[in-house]
Amino acid sequence: MDNDPRYPIGKYEPQPFSQQQKEKWLLDIQLLPQDIEHAVSQLDAYQLETPYREGGWTVKQLVHHVADSHINAYIRFKLAITEENPPIKTYEEKQWALLPDVESLPINVSITLLHALHQRWFMAIKDLTDEQWQRTVYRPEQDVQQTVWHLLGMYAWHCRHHVKHITALRERMGW
Repeated sequence: MDNDPRYPIGKYEPQPFSQQQKEKWLLDIQLLPQDIEHAVSQLDAYQLETPYREGGWTVKQLVHHVADSHINAYIRFKLAITEENPPIKTYEEKQWALLPDVESLPINVSITLLHALHQRWFMAIKDLTDEQWQRTVYRPEQDVQQTVWHLLGMYAWHCRHHVKHITALRERMGW
């Protein structure tokens, strides 16, 4: 890992399928709501409006982004395990972070959403067969197929990545 504040845990690196890795990544999915709730605990309004890095999103935008991203992830997983190589749609995450709901709603709304969403997501995927982990989605913008296994790793990384953005900011600022 380098000291790039954009990637405090490093960039996502795909891993080969293994039961041990699957258990670890599933735990990341399962625990994200508690992890993010703990990361933002006791932050005041000023702190929530502080960017996690220069030019980056505020903590508030970051929490709402995780909810937006993981709603999309949940849908992508459901499509992948019920359809043959479905195309998945991208979204303009930077634009979503500027929408009125992100600006006006407190983060507890997104944290509550994450608790319910991650419970559903975890239950939907925890017992997938080895074959189901190899099912694919199609990413038209990159013209690539990605396996459900790849998506699991990417979103497990995404969980840890954004929690670390918040905890690293807290460490730097002495909060």
